Amino acid sequence: MSTCLGLYIEDNIIKYAKVSKERDNIKVEAFGVKFYENLEKAIDQIVEETYSYKVPISINLSEELYNYFDMFALLSKKDLAKAIETEFELFCSDKGYNPNVFETRYAMTVNPEDKEKLRVIHIAANKIDLNKRIQPLNKYKTGSVVPISMSIPNLLSTKKGENCLIVNMEQGTTITTIINEKIYDVKIIEQGSHDFLDKINAKENSYPKSYEICKNTTIYTSESKDLQEGEIGYLEDIMPTLYDIVGQIRKIINESIQKIDKVYITGTATLINNIDLYFQEYLSEIKCEVLKPYFIKQSKEINIKDYIEVNSAIALALSGLGEGVQGISFKKQSFGDKVPDWLKVEMGDEKTPKNKKTLNKLFTNDLGEKLDKTEISLIRVAVGLLLLFVIYSAFSILLNNQMDKKNEQAQESIDSTNAQIQLASADNTKIQDKTNEYSTMIQNLQDLNDRITDANKVRDAIPNLLNTIMYIIPENVQITSIENTTGTHIVINAQSDKYEQLGMFKAKIETSLCLTNVISTAGQKDSSVVTVKIEGDLP
Repeated sequence: MSTCLGLYIEDNIIKYAKVSKERDNIKVEAFGVKFYENLEKAIDQIVEETYSYKVPISINLSEELYNYFDMFALLSKKDLAKAIETEFELFCSDKGYNPNVFETRYAMTVNPEDKEKLRVIHIAANKIDLNKRIQPLNKYKTGSVVPISMSIPNLLSTKKGENCLIVNMEQGTTITTIINEKIYDVKIIEQGSHDFLDKINAKENSYPKSYEICKNTTIYTSESKDLQEGEIGYLEDIMPTLYDIVGQIRKIINESIQKIDKVYITGTATLINNIDLYFQEYLSEIKCEVLKPYFIKQSKEINIKDYIEVNSAIALALSGLGEGVQGISFKKQSFGDKVPDWLKVEMGDEKTPKNKKTLNKLFTNDLGEKLDKTEISLIRVAVGLLLLFVIYSAFSILLNNQMDKKNEQAQESIDSTNAQIQLASADNTKIQDKTNEYSTMIQNLQDLNDRITDANKVRDAIPNLLNTIMYIIPENVQITSIENTTGTHIVINAQSDKYEQLGMFKAKIETSLCLTNVISTAGQKDSSVVTVKIEGDLP
C-alpha cells in the first residue's frame, strides 16, 4: 500500500490530506486545515499529527508561468523536446527573460482543431522560488512539487466526450479546461479567496475567525429568502470577487473552441453556502456543481463538505501517488528515489527483507571450517565490490561537494543579477513617473494657453463688432439688445418702423463680415414697430 501526504500551502493557511492507495482503492486517512505564522513549525505539527515522518510529501508549486506551443505529432521524442526548448527560449528572448533562471516541465494533448499537431502546455518556475518552496521540507521526504491546476483534475472522473472547467478558488483562482478527458488550457486569475478573507480579517482581526465566517455565510440568489440580519456586511466583502470570477469564466466559455458541458467549483470559496447556485444563476446555460472527489461515497457517516474543503490537498497527494498527468513534478529525483524498495533496508528493523537474510546467510561461516576455492573466490569478489563501492562513494561525495560549490557561486551570481535588475526596474519606474508628470504639466500649459488665446480672440472681436455696427446701422433702426450667448455666438434684437430698414441692416452685417453664418427671424409687427432677431458668429 502506497501513502502520500498532500500539503496545499498558501499565505496563512495549509490544507493537508494523508491519502493511501492499494490497487484501485483510495482512502483519505487524515485531513484538515491549519493556520500558521511559522511555516516550518506548522508542517512539523501536521507531520506529527498524521504520523507521516517517513511518508512522501507532495506540495503545490507557486508563481508558475504557462505557455502554449503547437508541435507536429510526428516528431520523435528527442526532436519534440528540443523544439519545445527552442520555443521557450524564443519566448524568453521576446520578454527579456533569462531561460536558465527557470525550471520547466510540459504536458501534451492532441489539438482538436488539427489532429496532426500536439498542443503543449509548458510550465516554468523560477528556480529561486522553487528552492524556497521546497526548503521547509528538507527534513522530510519530498514526493512531488506540482502545479495545483494540473493536479486538481485527479479528483474528477470525467465521462468520455465531456468537456468541462474546474474552477479552483483558493488564494488565487485557477481555471483548468478539460477537453476530451485531457487538460487543454489553464488560466490564472489573481482574484481569489484571499480578497474577501483579507477584507473580513480587517474587520475581525482573526484569520481563523474570518475563515469560519465564510463557512457560515450563505449566498442568497434571486429565488432565495431575504437576507438575515448581520450577513449583509460579509456578503458585501465576498460578492465583488465572485462576480469578477464568474465574468472571467463566462469569457473563457465564450472563447472555447469546444462546447463546455459542465463547470466544477472547488477551493476555499466553496465554504460559502449556495455558491454553486450563485454560479448556476449567472451561467444558466451550463450545469454548475461543487467538485467532489470521485472515490468518496457520500453517506450519513461522511460529511462530504469536509473533504471538499481540502480538495487541493487530496489532489496533490494523488499526484504524489502517481495519479494524473505524469512528468510535471518539479522535484528532481534523487538516487534514493530511484532505488527499489526491496533494497531499502533499515538496520534493526524486524521486517528485514528476504534478500537481506539470504545475504547474511551467504557471508556467515564458522571460523574453524576450512574454506574451499569457491568460497575464497566469493570473498575476493565481495571485497572487490566493497572497494569499488567505497571508491565510487568517495568520488561521488567529491563531485557533489564541487557541484554544491558551483551551485552556490551560480546562486550568488543569480542573486546579484536579480538585485541589479530590481534596481534598474526601480529606476525605470521613477523615470516613467517623472515622464508622466512632465507630460501632464505640458498638457496643462497647452490647455491654459488655448483658453487664453480663445478669450483674447473673443475680447477683441466684440469691440470690433460694436464699432462696425455703429457705422452700418440705418437711421431708423434701433438695437434693443446685443448678447454673447455661447462661445462666439452673437444675438442682436433690433426694431424699426419699416421692414426694409431691418432687411438693409441684416444685409450690411453680412457684407461687412462682422458676423458669419448670419440668420434672422421674420419681422413681427406690434402697432407700428417691427422687431427682428439677428444671429451670427464672430469671425
